[in-house]
Amino acid sequence: MTLQRPLKSRLWIWLLWLAGFYAVWLYLVAGLGHWSTAVAHWPMAVAMTFGSYAAGSTPMGGGTVGFPVLVLLFELPASLGRDFSFAIQSIGMTSAAIFILARRQPLAWATLNGAMLGALFGTPFGIFFIAPYVPELWIKLLFAVVWASFGLLHLCRLNEIAGHSGITDFDEKWDFKLGLWIGLLAGATVAAVTGVGIDMVLYTALVLLCRADLKIAIPTSVVIMAFTSVLGVVVKTVSGQGLAPGVFENWLAAAPVVAIGAPLGVFIVAIIGRKPTLLVVATLCVGQFVWTLYAEQQRLGLTGMLLAGLAVLACLAGFELLRRWGAILVGEKVAKAREKVLADQG
Repeated sequence: MTLQRPLKSRLWIWLLWLAGFYAVWLYLVAGLGHWSTAVAHWPMAVAMTFGSYAAGSTPMGGGTVGFPVLVLLFELPASLGRDFSFAIQSIGMTSAAIFILARRQPLAWATLNGAMLGALFGTPFGIFFIAPYVPELWIKLLFAVVWASFGLLHLCRLNEIAGHSGITDFDEKWDFKLGLWIGLLAGATVAAVTGVGIDMVLYTALVLLCRADLKIAIPTSVVIMAFTSVLGVVVKTVSGQGLAPGVFENWLAAAPVVAIGAPLGVFIVAIIGRKPTLLVVATLCVGQFVWTLYAEQQRLGLTGMLLAGLAVLACLAGFELLRRWGAILVGEKVAKAREKVLADQG
């Protein structure tokens, strides 16, 4: 995989973006008289204080916090949680992505480029032909299952994942194809239906298949989620679908927080390390699954809850298969490198 070389940072680009965003936000709240609306939705701004930090420091978008807060705590429709995730991440994750690019942090560029191309086609397809036909309860369950399995993966394998150094360089064409399929499938399914998740899927492939360092895998996941979130908002707006009622009001309150919070997460995690934050977020991911089952126990019944639990186990089994496949690929790569060295010496 092609990584960025350490170059002089250009933080003035991020500062310029930040100035432009706050100018627009101030125009909305002061010029167009939406200040009272923003103040009325202050709880979301408070919630996204942590959500934006998690967005910049982990492979989990700000919607990881925004979705359950709106859907589970405030008992609003899951479709609102999905659209809010797209909208808020289009600011927070974009701000973090610009910050990452301005600092010239290393990224898995071949896989990222493939994922962006795949998401460019997969996400609109999912928005038009899959998401409209997924019931509200299923949106909740998809979010709960995917995030619970992701949380359990980190609770069980965090030391191993955090111990990776660098990234296994296979072949750029192979890496690009891997990203392309991730972008197509994750964009059309989990991202289009819940508003988040493509970042976690790409991150999982990088750490389990490619044994990527968290310093490479997490920034790469932030960039793909930023791209997909902006794409989701644009597609919904241009197509006439629009965002769910209530998204703008919550976005207005939380946007100024996430614009600085997500990049701050990128910066702080470089000082304190990623493991503590990942442990906290992983625990919350498991907690929201339990909360969802409790809140929906009457609609799900015992059978539905058991199926949800089996779905989590199926995801974990899939992660384990990726991990073993990655071990085989890495072993083959090392063996080929040794053979080449021996051949050169002979």
